[in-house]
Amino acid sequence: MFERLKAFFHNPSGYRTPLPEADASHAMGALLVRAAKADASYLFEEIRMIDQILAKRHNINPVAAAKLRAECERLEREMPQTAQIALILEHAINVEEKEATLIALWQVVFADGVKREEEDTVLHQIEAVLGVAPDRALELQSEAALKL
Repeated sequence: MFERLKAFFHNPSGYRTPLPEADASHAMGALLVRAAKADASYLFEEIRMIDQILAKRHNINPVAAAKLRAECERLEREMPQTAQIALILEHAINVEEKEATLIALWQVVFADGVKREEEDTVLHQIEAVLGVAPDRALELQSEAALKL
């Protein structure tokens, strides 16, 4: 009974928004959100960077990018395994897009001005799933820092 009562107060209407399609666009956005949250904070600078990346990558306006990010946030919450999200991209995009995605992920990590070990761990896990060699991943990380 306590669980039902707790669930009611958490979501009184019982309404759940359906998950967005787990396609490459949403998977990339979910990984951007996961990278931003890796250090247990989700700051405005990171959100702004995610929106900018999504707008540029998908050639959409800022409102559409914010809406896409919100969908990606939901997907990120529902998919607990980072590798599971990255695997969607691994099969859906080519090498150049994988590298562009890694640059974007590092830009999100760098957006708050502080790089933490937890963020490194998440990004290295994603790099491994995407099949990017560690030396190339380090070059992409440096490239991302220069783009800020």
